[in-house]
This record gives sequence, C-alpha cells and structure tokens, in this order.
Amino acid sequence: MIRGMGIDIIEVKRIRKIMEDYGDRFLKRILTENEINYCMKFSKPELHLAGRFAAKEAYSKAIGTGVGKSYSWKDIEILNNEKGKPYIVHIKESEYSVFKFEVSISHTEEYACAAVSCEETA
Repeated sequence: MIRGMGIDIIEVKRIRKIMEDYGDRFLKRILTENEINYCMKFSKPELHLAGRFAAKEAYSKAIGTGVGKSYSWKDIEILNNEKGKPYIVHIKESEYSVFKFEVSISHTEEYACAAVSCEETA
C-alpha cells in the first residue's frame, strides 16, 4: 500500500549558481561522497546534482516531514544499479527504513525533477 508520494522540480541554473558561489561546501552538506563522485563523472555534473537534490526533496515529501528534525540531507543516499536505475539507501536507521521506496529522476538542460513513492512492506 502506498503510504506517501513526493515530487520535486528544480531549475538546473539554481544548482549551477550555488556551485559557483559555494563550491564543495554546498555539495558536501547535501550529498554523500558516493553521490558527488557519481555526478562529477559527467560532462555536465550540475544536471545530475540537481536530480539528486530533487530526489532528496521528493523523499522528504513522500515521508511527510520535509527536511528538518526527522530527516536530514545525508540520512539517505541516491545510488544507481548496474542498469542505471536510481534507488535509495538509508545511511541512518530511522522509522522510515522499514518502508520500500521507489525513485525516478529526469532532467533536461533547464530542469531536473524526481518522484519518490513510499510503500508499506507488510
């Protein structure tokens, strides 16, 4: 049974500007080392960084808390399987770790968006 659904969209230029202004400081506050390494291997890393940011925002909406006391940016990690499909790993055990999550990320040159569903497992 679906427990929650979250969707987020972000302008890629916003991430590009933040990277120019704050560099690694911003990235290290929001993303894990694995996520940063994945994104930086592309010729336009800002597209993938924006996608990861949108996915983490969508996750916070799917669990119904937003980013704050119950959930912080680095509590989860967005990785990709061998076929490129993104999936969520819980870095920090929480009440949400027992749920099944599906994530989809897409981007154009201008926007990145993500959708996350939260399902009960039993």
